[in-house]
Amino acid sequence: MVAQWEADRAATFARRLGRSAAELGESGGTTTCPDIWELSNGDIAVIGRDLTAHYAGRLPSGVSVGDDERLVVLPRSMIIAAKPDIPNA
Repeated sequence: MVAQWEADRAATFARRLGRSAAELGESGGTTTCPDIWELSNGDIAVIGRDLTAHYAGRLPSGVSVGDDERLVVLPRSMIIAAKPDIPNA
């Protein structure tokens, strides 16, 4: 039996993946912006718009969002900018 993944709350922010929202013109001039970070244990932290409730009734078959999870959306430009920083394995 495979153990269920659990987030490590002791992990710290190690490095930004890609460029900041301000660098990409996605910040709207505020400091509360989407972001993607690699944590000290290799996991990824994402800051984005919480659209869990909006998408709840439209999730694909077999997909669900747990009570302790949120569906967040990021600008496409952020993922593209982060791609070179994400390892293949």
